[in-house]
Amino acid sequence: MSRNQSIDQILSDIQVAIDSALANPTVQAYLTPFGYTPEKLQQGKALYQTALAAQQRQKTEFAEQLGATAALESLRDTAQKYYAQHLKIARIAFKNDAIALAKLALTGDRKRSLSGWLAQTQQFYRAALEDTRLQQGLAPYGVTTEKLTQGQSAVDAVIAANVTQETEKGEARQATQDRDAVLDTLEDWYSDYIAIARLALEDNPQLLETLGIPVAS
Repeated sequence: MSRNQSIDQILSDIQVAIDSALANPTVQAYLTPFGYTPEKLQQGKALYQTALAAQQRQKTEFAEQLGATAALESLRDTAQKYYAQHLKIARIAFKNDAIALAKLALTGDRKRSLSGWLAQTQQFYRAALEDTRLQQGLAPYGVTTEKLTQGQSAVDAVIAANVTQETEKGEARQATQDRDAVLDTLEDWYSDYIAIARLALEDNPQLLETLGIPVAS
């Protein structure tokens, strides 16, 4: 079968073809001489159920990945609001202080990538919270130690959310690989089944159609 169809549709077609045969003794009477006994059909149904469970797990893992990504983006937005304000104030407070500019990484462009952004924000808050002189320089502008701690906590939350997102991405990737592997096995089984069903029921096209298999023109 073509993967151009949705996987849900593929699974639905296979389920109809197997369950319809299991429920119809007349169809079974035609299939059994070709080796497709009720037992063999049950084997196919077991493969289908495994593939269905794998598909459902993949959907769950993908949804969790999307949720983790959304959470990460939201937390980064929050942390960026703290950082952007503190950065602007620090650039004013230390505009003539080369040492402070370097310690707080105040010069140059801000990084857009998450890794670059984290490096800059972590350096800023770590330096500010470790250096009393820097705290004293920021305090007159309303950037207290408490506010710096809030900023650092917001960045720490982004770091934790990034770990969660990477974990969810890995789980979603593995779930997709697992789903595809069992689906390949099921589709291989189904391909043979369809070929035999067409042969066994070639003189009974109406029975073939009860399996959801279109009659070849």
